[in-house]
Amino acid sequence: MTPSHPLHPGALSGLRVIDLSHVLAGPMATQMFGDHGAEVVKVEPPGGEVSRKMGPSTNEHGFSSHYFSVNRNKRAIALDLSRPEGVDVLMRLLADADVLIENFKPGTLRGFGLDYETVLAPRFPRLIVAHISGFGEEGPLGGLIGMDPTAQAMCGLMSWQGEPDGAPMRAGASIVDLLAGLYTASAILMALHERHASGRGQEIEVALFDAAFTLTHPFTADWFMSGREPARIGNRHPSGAPYNVYRCRDGHVLLACANDKQFRVLCEVLGRPELADDPRFRNVQERFCHHDAIDAEVSALCAARGKNEIALTLLRAGVPAGAVLSMGEALRHEQVAARRLVVEDPSIGFKTVGSPIRMSRTPPALHQRPARFGEHSRAVLREAGFTEGEIDALVAGRVVFGEGQTAC
Repeated sequence: MTPSHPLHPGALSGLRVIDLSHVLAGPMATQMFGDHGAEVVKVEPPGGEVSRKMGPSTNEHGFSSHYFSVNRNKRAIALDLSRPEGVDVLMRLLADADVLIENFKPGTLRGFGLDYETVLAPRFPRLIVAHISGFGEEGPLGGLIGMDPTAQAMCGLMSWQGEPDGAPMRAGASIVDLLAGLYTASAILMALHERHASGRGQEIEVALFDAAFTLTHPFTADWFMSGREPARIGNRHPSGAPYNVYRCRDGHVLLACANDKQFRVLCEVLGRPELADDPRFRNVQERFCHHDAIDAEVSALCAARGKNEIALTLLRAGVPAGAVLSMGEALRHEQVAARRLVVEDPSIGFKTVGSPIRMSRTPPALHQRPARFGEHSRAVLREAGFTEGEIDALVAGRVVFGEGQTAC
């Protein structure tokens, strides 16, 4: 299949991905591929991908902020896979695909008649099929519904997040979903590399439950070694001080002193060089044992100063520090502009954070704004060899949905 639009010469140019995934983990992985030149065809159900209606905001063009975040650089086709005719269409789209990715409840793809071992692998031996789910298929929770917050709760992460006298707390961002997307993208690239040698595709499974445990460093290793349960310590660090958030005259600053040299520099910058020689603070271990005292000293030194001034001065002196910024402050930061982190297409009000990956010869690019529902259905089918008559029949039979067409 040759797409009707030119793809930019990214590092993954020539790779073809069929994306059945929804919401976050899967779409994030496929967006990464699209950013780097892969042809990604997003296959949505008749009612549209659920994230089109998610998020705190929807703009005047009908796009949700959630959908904007992870659906650039993809073309969109709407297809009813609950019908045999829809599965037949998908099979034709897979004829020259390299990757199929989905995050349905485990077993759903098999229910469509698309079992990997008995159907997909024999017919498409080079195809890589990636599954993302909450718990995977095995174990007592295998096949059950799982989401980012439940994974955070069950991997132990929440037990040590939050203030010492407060309740367990999850990370506000969907860090497990995003991490699972990264693991899926990495696994697919590994499988593609292996395919160069073997000529064969393979099946990949990433479970949010599994991925969540990799966020618990270093506490899992410490638990295996000592049996010690990590305590909730708020913004402090389990092995260093001063490492906390401190109030300034205009907000807060996070300081992260990792060693004795940085602490001495911190004391000099904040105007109290003698603190570095206080017996309570002379090394990392002593400071951690006296973290209340060191936090009180540092808090007093920060109270009358500006958060940005403290952070920038310390950074230039070699001490990790960061002003705690609001979302607006962060996105307006000069560093964001300098790193060209924001991508946009004013025609649909599209504006979001772009790829963080920098490559010298094959940089990421925006070649396809987030697509409208069914926007590329006809074009994708034409490229797959469907005749106009076949396409018309599929649309009329409500197997395929084009732009402006609803499921009702």
